[in-house]
Amino acid sequence: MGQIKVTPCHIEGLYVIEPTVHGDQRGYFMETYNQRDMEEAGLTMNFVQDNQSCSSKGVLRGLHFQKEHPQGKLVRVVRGSVFDVAVDLRSGSPTYGQWFGVELTEENKKQFYISEGFAHGFLVLSDIAEFCYKCTDFYRPGDEGGLAWNDPKIGIQWPHLVGSYPGTPSAAGYALDDGTPLNISEKDQQWEVLERTFHF
Repeated sequence: MGQIKVTPCHIEGLYVIEPTVHGDQRGYFMETYNQRDMEEAGLTMNFVQDNQSCSSKGVLRGLHFQKEHPQGKLVRVVRGSVFDVAVDLRSGSPTYGQWFGVELTEENKKQFYISEGFAHGFLVLSDIAEFCYKCTDFYRPGDEGGLAWNDPKIGIQWPHLVGSYPGTPSAAGYALDDGTPLNISEKDQQWEVLERTFHF
């Protein structure tokens, strides 16, 4: 061990992971994933799929989950900056409905592990962000679920985002504080609030 620092969050099942970065005047090297180090830290998940996305500033993706085949996700940013969020959807959990967020950037090289049973999403803060994540189960299109990104009862504090809740997950009236309009897919503007959504 010693190659990673694992910090449990106040919500059980969420972890911020910081790799050891070896750098000099030529650049740097780091291990982005080492199964042995993860297991020594108590994280014994098995990953079956890697994904990567690229998004422009102001894009908000989420909040997503799979219902019958939930995915644990190990997420990181290789270019740019995002604010990454998980919301606890586990019925019976003492933190049900609570959220945790962390800024992931190409500079801080932090990773965020989100166990099964959470809704997940992120907001792009840089001009461009390339986002990578490992999943513990395969993506299944018919199993998708979602949670309204701006549910006032959850109260996610998206950084640099200004606007007033219109009563729906619409992006209308929201922008980053530099004037960049919020950009959300039509599908993500249709999800329900917590009290009317799926829970595990």
